Amino acid sequence: MRLWHKLTIVSAAGILVAGAVLLGLDAADRAYPPPIDRAGQVSAEVLDADGQLLRAFATSEGRWRLKTDVSDVDPQFLRMLVAYEDRRFHDHHGIDALAIGRAALQLVTNGRIVSGASTLSMQVARLIEPRSGRSLSAKLLQVARAIQIERRLSKEQILDIYLTHAPYGGNLEGVRAASLAYFGKEPKRLTVAQAALLVALPQLPEKRRPDRNLAAAEAARKRVLERVAVIDAVGDGEAERAEATLVPAKRMQLPALAAHVAEAALRKAPQQREHRTTLKKQVQEGLELAAKNAAMRLGPKLSVAMVMADARSGEIVGEVGSADYFDASRSGWIDMTRISRSPGSTLKPFIYGLAFEQGLVSQETIIEDRPSDFFGYRPRNFDMSYQGDVTIREALQLSLNVPAVKLLDAVNPTRLMVRFRRAEVHPSLPPNETPGLAIGLGGVGVTLKDLVQLYTALANKGQPVRIGDGVTGMPGKIDGEPLLEPVAVWNIADILSGVIPPAGAPQRGIAYKTGTSYGYRDAWSVGYDGRYVLGVWVGRPDNGAVPGLTGYGTAAPILFEAFTKSGIATTPLPRPPSGAVRIAKADLPVSQRRFALNASGLLVNSIRESAPQIVYPPEGAHVDLGARNGQLSPLMLKLQGGRAPFRWLANGKPLPDLSRRRTNQWLPDGAGYSKLTVIDAMGRAASVGIFVD
Repeated sequence: MRLWHKLTIVSAAGILVAGAVLLGLDAADRAYPPPIDRAGQVSAEVLDADGQLLRAFATSEGRWRLKTDVSDVDPQFLRMLVAYEDRRFHDHHGIDALAIGRAALQLVTNGRIVSGASTLSMQVARLIEPRSGRSLSAKLLQVARAIQIERRLSKEQILDIYLTHAPYGGNLEGVRAASLAYFGKEPKRLTVAQAALLVALPQLPEKRRPDRNLAAAEAARKRVLERVAVIDAVGDGEAERAEATLVPAKRMQLPALAAHVAEAALRKAPQQREHRTTLKKQVQEGLELAAKNAAMRLGPKLSVAMVMADARSGEIVGEVGSADYFDASRSGWIDMTRISRSPGSTLKPFIYGLAFEQGLVSQETIIEDRPSDFFGYRPRNFDMSYQGDVTIREALQLSLNVPAVKLLDAVNPTRLMVRFRRAEVHPSLPPNETPGLAIGLGGVGVTLKDLVQLYTALANKGQPVRIGDGVTGMPGKIDGEPLLEPVAVWNIADILSGVIPPAGAPQRGIAYKTGTSYGYRDAWSVGYDGRYVLGVWVGRPDNGAVPGLTGYGTAAPILFEAFTKSGIATTPLPRPPSGAVRIAKADLPVSQRRFALNASGLLVNSIRESAPQIVYPPEGAHVDLGARNGQLSPLMLKLQGGRAPFRWLANGKPLPDLSRRRTNQWLPDGAGYSKLTVIDAMGRAASVGIFVD
């Protein structure tokens, strides 16, 4: 009994000592936790709408360290990594006793270190708390830290840290950065050869860098592929085939797309790690390639800017602020999508749209292109020649200046500016100036983004869309009245889609317009299909003149190339709305056969009759036509003033007969909004918009 009593006391003492030790270790663990928070210091990333990497920014210490999770990496790579580095990773708690015993035995037997015993957990400890030298104390600290890390993190979280921080030579850290630098792709899908190289490099990253020590990299990869555990992980024959694959000898540049958008995103949220944009990587790559190709052809000091937007959502899917962000000779750091410049003739479609909407002209209406004087303002065509009598269709397709100014004089420059405000676009005028006729030829300042926003209305049946900034802007539909009526928009698209593409460019089914600013300083081209609008600007950021620079000859070829390289399939232009028809010249009402306003805005051979005015139905009226036997009743139309005969149009479509009376009848096709227009013999028009209930 006395012996049993002693054993009990010793056992109790041992338990107490062990408990005290465990409590002490636990207290020490809490007092000196591993610096896991350091693992959070990673590169900021700018992503496209689908989460693909557009651009990464180096960390404050200049390292490319991209956040990487297990889900970001090919599962086969993970199996190879564990098989080569730490076969019992999923079974131990930070240290592998069997590996330590094996390494010690090999040291005693061979007199040198044959294999290490560091687990992945110990390597993670070293990565987050690096030591300048190798010593027993440093190794013991690693062991302690590994145990601490295992207590706090799951195996998957430990792997996440390793995948993010493993060194790959130079300033590359982590599997994603290495995969992008050496293979030009994300590590989600890796070949056996690629995975083996990524497993091999972190042991001696500087000595095995393939861009500097190709032979050492090949030898290291071979050792990985010859490891029995790795062979078991990849399958029979795969290792042998992988050895025959060449190791990449060059380091590629990490993605650096959308430089200006990326910089803007970082400025808005400098502490944020991920910045999601509305851009599409494929589109962005295509636009940037087209811009760089164009800049190389055009020569020094010239830059190229582009904006491509979804006309339905307003989201920017591609944006190029300059031909090359890093080219100082082109002032590449200046984002030319935001700089206000003269738009040349790119605003002309909106002038014609107003003329169509007001019933002043049809596509086959004849208009004169001859020298004209508008109270001292004498517009001239770009080539200094005149075409004489041309149709409205020809005048817009040829971008003739005199017809455009005549129409602007008729529709009123102020009214045009009001329409621009419907699209939330505010062109800048010289100080203390009111809108004048010069705005039709580029006498205002607009940005490329403003221009694209205006053109979204032409691609969207007249309804403008607010385009975003590519990052956190609020794109979307603009409430309120449309910029132009659908019939007028269709007429514009029908005309612009018939403009001949530049030499060598394919037919893409797009409508487009070009413009050249005064003094050959800016060349523009804006094109659209039924979904997307693409705007192109070419010029010098310092606003210098460039002889020979033109919208059609310089910007239009880039527009077509960029559309092609964007990879976006063409969406057909919208179908004609109700009332949209192309009327032959012989079928036009007398008042629309020739646009006959003189430079004063007065009708040629005008007489004293007042202009026509629709007195019923009034503007904005809701008319209940009470269906009879399933059909609507005719609507009585009344007007005052004007000179007979009168031509009535409903939604842009002429009613069957001319009338000399000031009353008429119209039978609507159905309920909804309609536009009624009357044109007298002198070409003067009046319009009202009504709702048929």
